[in-house]
Amino acid sequence: MSIVIKTPAEIEKMRVAGRLAAEVLDHIGPFVRPGVTTAAIDHECHRYMTEVQHTIPAPLNYAPPGYRPFPKSICTSVNHVVCHGVPGEKKLRAGDVVNIDVTVIAEGYHGDSSRMYYVGEPPILARRLCDITYECMWLGIETVRPGAYLGDIGHAIQTYAEGNGFSVVREFCGHGIGKRFHEEPQVLHYGRPRTGTRLEAGMIFTVEPMINAGRPDIRQLADGWTVVTKDHSLSAQWEHTVLVTDSDHEVLTVSAGTPPPPGLVGRGGRDGAR
Repeated sequence: MSIVIKTPAEIEKMRVAGRLAAEVLDHIGPFVRPGVTTAAIDHECHRYMTEVQHTIPAPLNYAPPGYRPFPKSICTSVNHVVCHGVPGEKKLRAGDVVNIDVTVIAEGYHGDSSRMYYVGEPPILARRLCDITYECMWLGIETVRPGAYLGDIGHAIQTYAEGNGFSVVREFCGHGIGKRFHEEPQVLHYGRPRTGTRLEAGMIFTVEPMINAGRPDIRQLADGWTVVTKDHSLSAQWEHTVLVTDSDHEVLTVSAGTPPPPGLVGRGGRDGAR
């Protein structure tokens, strides 16, 4: 499968889909509190997507080769869950951290984003891990421009994560996105600079590093979806969908409540500005 270069009309549809995904994450924030189940969070996201936005939750019944259909509308990954956590009846507790991953389909195009949320006041290590992971994502995004390479993204993320004493999950990566949920290219969160595919205007893909407090090793649970750290250490993830523009980049998954870039970045990409 080759990389799909988006047309101006497709880019505009992706802007809409990206904003709508971000608005789901804005909406659900106040619901993330002690005593709430991840199933309830899923239900509220589903209601908001289908009844308010009139979008389609892309994860619901999504079944790539080798997987059973995903049973919920979002992914909720709590504490040591790396990704693809299936919402259920277990209640959130004070001090938990949770990644909520949302993908909507609007007019046939996908918008994909995730954020970390604190349940009450998190432990110091959990907060630091979430902060470093957020900075990793943005350092990767900041390398995106025509003529750069996919390896530049991974190198920026890996160098910063490991330099702060954390590890990068190798088995999952960012991906191209558009009419299909997952397209080429694969966007690794580790690697060497000036390697891999060279970036060109019109590419759209996600940057979504998964960073562990302990070792990078993972395992999959019996439900066929939920992935956890093998050593039970905390894991964090942030995700944005990014467009390569004619001269720089534009982050598409932005809304009124999207957290701003951290202070350590600021090369000047169009991070949601239009």
